[in-house]
Amino acid sequence: MKDYSQYGPAYRNFQVRDDVYVPAPVAEFSGDNPFTRMAKIRGPLKDIAFDETYPFIDKSLKFKLNQFACYTILYTAAAFMNKLRYGFKVEGMDKIRRNRKLIENGVMTVCNHVYRWDMMCVLLAMRFRRSNILMYAQPFRGKDNWFMRTIGGIPIPDERSGLRKFNETLDTLAAQHKWLHVFPESCSWKFYSPIRPFMIGTFNLAYKYNYPILPFVITFRERTGIYKYFYKDEPLVTLHVGDPIIPDTTVPRKAEAQRLRDLTHSAMLEMAGIVSNPWPAGID
Repeated sequence: MKDYSQYGPAYRNFQVRDDVYVPAPVAEFSGDNPFTRMAKIRGPLKDIAFDETYPFIDKSLKFKLNQFACYTILYTAAAFMNKLRYGFKVEGMDKIRRNRKLIENGVMTVCNHVYRWDMMCVLLAMRFRRSNILMYAQPFRGKDNWFMRTIGGIPIPDERSGLRKFNETLDTLAAQHKWLHVFPESCSWKFYSPIRPFMIGTFNLAYKYNYPILPFVITFRERTGIYKYFYKDEPLVTLHVGDPIIPDTTVPRKAEAQRLRDLTHSAMLEMAGIVSNPWPAGID
């Protein structure tokens, strides 16, 4: 197996199957803090308070029209660009169809967070279903606010005064059997192949709402054919769909959330073809 230690401490002990492609790092990733936020927020920044006055769910007609326009663009022009630039494809779509009855009343989707369009990949795999995506609040203050809101983004408040309304919003969505999505690695590391530790909060929510967890994993492919002549520093992208993981709400929440986290992390490693990973499932 190839030695990836030359890629830096964030790749220590990293090994993959022989058929798995690992792109060279595009940045210097931390070998100590897997939750280092590396994606820059496009400014200028707006002064938005994510407190009890913030509309976590916008029910206005204007917002609904904006969301319709956003998803129309997503499933047409944006999907075409993702295919054209990254050769995007999905493996395992049959698992969604086969488990339709299990997940139709609500599901928690999770994915590794590895490039700007990774949420688009998840939505395309979901085939015209809308999702509510839990995200850090700070990027909502930047230039991408409109897109993040209309695609279904819900900011996780950085003000304590907003946490109660945020939790009430999630309760409302769960009562309506809406789909939720979380990137349990918490922040994006561009084209990073290993799977980083997962935040436990994702799995507390799955337990609370008794939502199956549907794991997705993004892996990379070497550019071949016509793709070799464009965006040479970027890999091609494949999204893999996993089998649902069911919470056991008859056991205590803390123990079950840890089991769900560990099982999901392990499943995603297998889906990605990772034999030895630099990071544990979680950092408690």
